[in-house]
Amino acid sequence: MTGNTAAACSLGRQDVWPQGPQVKTVNLALQGGGAHGAFTWGVLDRLLEDDRIAIDAVTGTSAGAVNGAAMAYGLAVGGREKAREVLSSVWRQASVLSALSPLQPTMLDRMMGLGRMDYSPGYRALEYMSRLFSPYEFNSLDINPLRAVLSSEIDFDVLKDCAAVKLFVSATNVRRGRIKIFDLAEMSVDAILASACLPYIHRAVEIDGEAYWDGGYMGNPAIYPLIYGSDCRDVLLVQINPINIEETPTTAQAIIDRLNTITFNAGLMREMRAVQFVSELVDKGFDDGGKLKRMLMHVIDAEDFMRELGTSSKLNADWGFLHRLFELGRARTDDWLAENFEALGKRDTVDLEASYL
Repeated sequence: MTGNTAAACSLGRQDVWPQGPQVKTVNLALQGGGAHGAFTWGVLDRLLEDDRIAIDAVTGTSAGAVNGAAMAYGLAVGGREKAREVLSSVWRQASVLSALSPLQPTMLDRMMGLGRMDYSPGYRALEYMSRLFSPYEFNSLDINPLRAVLSSEIDFDVLKDCAAVKLFVSATNVRRGRIKIFDLAEMSVDAILASACLPYIHRAVEIDGEAYWDGGYMGNPAIYPLIYGSDCRDVLLVQINPINIEETPTTAQAIIDRLNTITFNAGLMREMRAVQFVSELVDKGFDDGGKLKRMLMHVIDAEDFMRELGTSSKLNADWGFLHRLFELGRARTDDWLAENFEALGKRDTVDLEASYL
């Protein structure tokens, strides 16, 4: 454990977030995407150092769930600076442990400069093995290094009592084919692992008799917990899976890469369409007696960079690659804040129709 005890969880919202008329409150929606979640780490790091920003609630999937849990725990035990510290430690430890695995970029991969592991024997062996055997066969002990990282960096008993921020984590119920949202009262290392469970690598995570896979199949991330679970109208989506690409893929690897991004954006696209539909109704004066809520949507992404990365790079936890994504996240957040901070609480800063419909 990190050395913090339940008694350390004494920070509430008033202790963590800045006060004053210039402070803008947002909700965060954090996409999953494996190692690409280091971009989100950079975004959060930059937001946490800005005393004009307060965060009411976070919804996350897969790597987004990891980032959300690390941030919420840090906020609970030590405020914003501690949250930045825990986030950094989680990603550093993940990289250290990954150095012991066969999933390493080769010299040729590094020369390509984009984080791919397309020439990695370890990655190709995993890809081939996962097509012939299930993780119940080739990973019978269900070894998952992420469990060790989360268990060492986050005290989940403390996290459950976090009063500094609301947290929602999504997973996919395997047998029922439905999304499952874990809130703080249900938070555990298994809930985070369920949200990040890729079924071709890890066995389904069992929680209370139900089996769960990666939440990205149903909601990446789920937006609706922020609509019903927070009074804040501003939702800042940190998007790491590119929606648009420049050319039709023609190689086997490019086709696989594109199918991956389409699959893990499908739930988000549906929810954004619903948000746009409700927004149009409210803007026209129909709010169903106050039951419909007008959300203000915002997006930080790096689609121009992410579209050049392949699926293999999502398993690349090389520190140089992760830190490059982290710095990119900080830089894109700098740009976003400079251009859009004043719009918070007033209007959307993303055209939902153009981007998601």
